[in-house]
Amino acid sequence: MTVDEKMLLIRNYDLWCHISDSEYEELNLEHNFIEARKGDYIYFDSHYHNKLYFLKNGYIKIGHIDENGKEIVKEIIQKGETFGQITLEKNNLHGEFALAYKGDVSLCAFNIEDFQRLLKSKPALALEYTKQVGNKLHQIQNRLVNLLNKDVKTRLISFFGQLIEKNMGDNTSEGFCIPNYLTHEDIANLIGSTRQTVTTMINELETEGVLSYSRHQICFLDVKKIQNLLSVT
Repeated sequence: MTVDEKMLLIRNYDLWCHISDSEYEELNLEHNFIEARKGDYIYFDSHYHNKLYFLKNGYIKIGHIDENGKEIVKEIIQKGETFGQITLEKNNLHGEFALAYKGDVSLCAFNIEDFQRLLKSKPALALEYTKQVGNKLHQIQNRLVNLLNKDVKTRLISFFGQLIEKNMGDNTSEGFCIPNYLTHEDIANLIGSTRQTVTTMINELETEGVLSYSRHQICFLDVKKIQNLLSVT
């Protein structure tokens, strides 16, 4: 892939659409463009990592390994999102790993120092980046509140509500559909439940006509019903 093709890929996203050619050169885009195969680690247990990543294609699983050797999934990153040292601090990933998930991935890696210099010279980019980080922190806060105060079904419905907000999807005769990149085990990890319980709850929501769940897509048959369920929980 040529440098121009790489620049075109990243410029498709709001955060980067106003960056000049010279500013791309400052970020060393050509040397920081990464392609990884499914199952490859982007980083693993990196206490001293000093990079910010922007995902252009694919999915990234973020997590850590607990003291019993079990994989704990914290987040699954979609294209257009950032991960790594998103707060632009050094050495604070605390054993976190990032893994190419479901398929091959394409991403850009930026040194924090280079990115900070760009933010100082580009106020519009700094503002957009601040909004993105704020939204991510807000999602984390909501997730924590749900874990502490909500039952499993409410947490599951809230999780699906976030998916609707996060993904444009397509309106079809079957409803509002998004590609399914999540297993029941993934969802269980993300909402603090078990795979068996999530499977039961999804079956209930299918029976209630709220959604249709398959390996390839999740269709929300009645988005208003999900919104109504969220408003009363």
